[in-house]
Amino acid sequence: METDITGRFAPSPTGRMHLGNVMCALLSWLDAKSQGGRWLLRIEDIDTQRCKREYALQLMDDLQWLGLMWDDNAVWQSERGDIYQQHLDYLTSLGLTYHCNCTRNDLLASSAPHEADGRIVYPGTCRDKGLREGAVRIRVPKELEATNGDFIVQRRDGTWAYQLAVVIDDALMGINRVVRGRDLKTSVPQQEFLYDVFGFRKPEFRHHPLLCNMAGLRLCKRDRSLDMGILRKKYLPEEIIGYLAYKTGLTREYRAAGAKELLNAFSWSRIPEDDIMINADCLHASVGQSSGNPSS
Repeated sequence: METDITGRFAPSPTGRMHLGNVMCALLSWLDAKSQGGRWLLRIEDIDTQRCKREYALQLMDDLQWLGLMWDDNAVWQSERGDIYQQHLDYLTSLGLTYHCNCTRNDLLASSAPHEADGRIVYPGTCRDKGLREGAVRIRVPKELEATNGDFIVQRRDGTWAYQLAVVIDDALMGINRVVRGRDLKTSVPQQEFLYDVFGFRKPEFRHHPLLCNMAGLRLCKRDRSLDMGILRKKYLPEEIIGYLAYKTGLTREYRAAGAKELLNAFSWSRIPEDDIMINADCLHASVGQSSGNPSS
């Protein structure tokens, strides 16, 4: 039976997906599909200098190869500038926005890092200067000033900021379940503030642990040995999905499995809270010893 759950995967096409991206997609897909819901794909390509269409198409092909199919057509942020502008105009009409010409160096010199995570909290330097150009910031309420500060909703080059675009898109796409890495948990207060200002219904957030290399650093696109370009040459999709199921606690031991085979096993109570350490040798050993695949 279908439910009203709607989840999404919203990658930025700045290069080939790595195993950490795949884990996020898998958990998001399982979260929605295990409840009979819908799973949508949004390509977050508003940063035109770093995002490339060929990367996005490659990413979509990787998802299909893995058996993680999305519902409806993919949404491209690069095609939604008019929508973001309308919402920014609304914020401005409420007197909530102002221009800021502070550089990152200015902020580093004038602000102490936030104690919890080392972020620099904007001290409101340009709040009352009446500037007519620069980045656009939004005035936050008193309870957010000390922990989040007035955050950017449009960069000085006109690029739309993540916090603004993601809230608008999730709300207009009907997303009510957001599954993403724990590194984005600090964005929740800013986004919930925007949900309230726009009168949008807030989604339920789930933040999963990160896949990290053996140095304890989260996987990134520089970890080439674990990107999909390499993984597709060495493994079957069921081997990759099965390995992620094992590492995230959905199965007790490694076994090859398609995404649909994990639907009954999926539960957030099984997902660990701590980050998961991984390297290419670990993946190769697990698949080789347990599956007998010739690729080992």
